Amino acid sequence: QAAGFDGVEIMGSEGYLINEFTVTPTNKREDGWGGNAENRHRFPVEIVRAVRERCGPGFLIIYRISAADLVEGGAHSDEIAALARKIEAAGADILNTGIGWHESRVPTIAYPVPRGAWRKAAANVKAAVSIPVVASNRINTPELAEDILTSGDADMISMARPFLADPHFVKKTREGRANEINTCIACNQACLDFIFSDRPVGCLVNPKAGRETEFRDTPADTPKKVAVVGGGAAGMATAAEAARLGHAVTLFEAQDKLGGQLNLARAAPGKDEFDETLRYYAGQMQKHGVTQRLRQRADVSDLEGFDHVVIATGVMPRIPDLPGIDHHSVATYAEILSGDRLAGDRVVVMGAGGIGHDVAEFLVTEPAKTANSDVFCETWGVDPEFVSSGALAGDPLAPKPSRRKVVMLQRKTAKPGAGLGVSTGWILRNALRKHGVEAMGGVTYERIDDAGLHIVADGMPKVIAADTIVLCTGQEPERTLAQELAARGVPVTMIGGAKEAAELDALRAIDEGVRLAQGL
Repeated sequence: QAAGFDGVEIMGSEGYLINEFTVTPTNKREDGWGGNAENRHRFPVEIVRAVRERCGPGFLIIYRISAADLVEGGAHSDEIAALARKIEAAGADILNTGIGWHESRVPTIAYPVPRGAWRKAAANVKAAVSIPVVASNRINTPELAEDILTSGDADMISMARPFLADPHFVKKTREGRANEINTCIACNQACLDFIFSDRPVGCLVNPKAGRETEFRDTPADTPKKVAVVGGGAAGMATAAEAARLGHAVTLFEAQDKLGGQLNLARAAPGKDEFDETLRYYAGQMQKHGVTQRLRQRADVSDLEGFDHVVIATGVMPRIPDLPGIDHHSVATYAEILSGDRLAGDRVVVMGAGGIGHDVAEFLVTEPAKTANSDVFCETWGVDPEFVSSGALAGDPLAPKPSRRKVVMLQRKTAKPGAGLGVSTGWILRNALRKHGVEAMGGVTYERIDDAGLHIVADGMPKVIAADTIVLCTGQEPERTLAQELAARGVPVTMIGGAKEAAELDALRAIDEGVRLAQGL
């Protein structure tokens, strides 16, 4: 208050100290601060009361209440409502709603969580008080926010990551340009995962987030004629940004649609949020006049007369040198995720990196249903009405049998999935365990035949019977055109998967594309 702030939010949720006082699993006190609900609520109530007394009536106090603990022994809705009323009486002006403790085994903010999944929890709090209530978590579009407000489920909306994705979110909405918003896809890859690894926060879909001083926003001094070959994440980011800065850009894409590897990634459960990224970049290219040549595989003659050629031709699945690799049971991850091949009931996934995990989840779930809040609640044992203790209706890790038997293998001896995102990897690993996916590391692939995949594990030979064997064994850069151009002395710049074929890395691809456009 002395520093000029208008108000403060007191963190009474997510399992931090104040929240720990309110429930019996963490509050074992036997004095006036523990025991019955009145005593367990005393700590947050006294904090709010003391802040109000010290700061006076003109200072805004927001209290973030845990609207759904999502842990065993968590608060029942009656206790949450009672606490909300006490906090209001103690002097709070607004109640924000937090969802889930950090110790919870239920996903709360990552892409597997459907949009607006927690709105009912906020509505329960709103029904208990007369002060404004804020809804939060997995609200990433103005349309959803408006629906929550007009329905009466909440009075305000809290967002954070959507403003990393697009700092002009509110301005664009106000001006009727919501279709130009760069939407948060809840991947957490460059925001939470960066924070948890002691790196400055960023954003996968917006490389400028937190690094604004590294980029120019003025038109290029000398506009160039630029060719971008490849319409995946890297190519679209390059084309959109270069055109925005005034360059004349032509984008060549061999397929009949934009997206490249994003079209495969978006097939994984929950990752249909990539649709928003495709929409955003397609819109930006159209707005800034990028000439798009779809269904045209560019050759050397097509690229004559350009000042700069950008090769963003992406990757191809790596095919291991293994006897029987041409067996009819073998399919690549691209064939499976694109729908070109259908998997049988017994599947072996060769490779347990990010792609292998996505493919395994794709095979044991019904991806089209994962955006449904009721299905999400049923899958993770959440009470859809948010009234039970901890808002749980069962064990979040209870088995959920799949019609397919999936075994995921890797040659590395490390724990399968060790390289997944810090904030999302545990979700994916738990989802696969729930669906009975078996993961094995330290295996040696021997051969493939009618009996299945022959391996050596723990020094012992073994045959895994399979109707389908999916190759998630890495990628190779697609550089054919780049090599042809180099042979003719045409200077090119390679970005994205064409430059480095690691995991399908949209974060690096988009960052490289925007930075290249900035440096033209």
